[in-house]
Amino acid sequence: MKTYLAVSLLAVAASFAATPACAQQLVPAGSEIAFTSKQMGVPVDGKFRKFDAKVAFDPKKPEAANIAFSVDLASVSLGVAETEAEIAKPDWFDTRKFPQAQFQSNSVKATGGGKYEVTGKLTIKGTAQNLVVPVTLTQSGGTTTAAGGFVLKRLAFRIGDGDWKDTSMVADDVQVRFKLALTGVGAL
Repeated sequence: MKTYLAVSLLAVAASFAATPACAQQLVPAGSEIAFTSKQMGVPVDGKFRKFDAKVAFDPKKPEAANIAFSVDLASVSLGVAETEAEIAKPDWFDTRKFPQAQFQSNSVKATGGGKYEVTGKLTIKGTAQNLVVPVTLTQSGGTTTAAGGFVLKRLAFRIGDGDWKDTSMVADDVQVRFKLALTGVGAL
């Protein structure tokens, strides 16, 4: 079912988050969290419509960065209302009990050429897992774009419980992609 797609989207959002008091601001119109999962071998694409990031990042001191991210799990968009309603149920996101996915960084390391490795904890459905996310920063005018992606193991977060644990129906791997437009980041 397309419900597992929402999980991957959540992971993306959670993977790049920020703290409350920061100089950088998220530009929602230029930002996106998307995911692709496979149902019976067929790719299914989705995205999250509501998410927020709090970022305190100085490109000259990446090790001092603090990134926190939250994703409204009920904002998943798969293009099919019935599937979106199913994803909210306890076997999938259980949005009544767990309305958000969250990511909190614990380290950021520059790897060269505008690339960084963000390490932190992603929490979905009350389950926290360590995550390392490669991020590429680019700048244009006053906007910095942080882009990246990673593979989320949905079963590690109990996304797709019950009959949905069968990975021949819904793959365990969910490809998460994100693009976050930020203002207030210093020159790279």
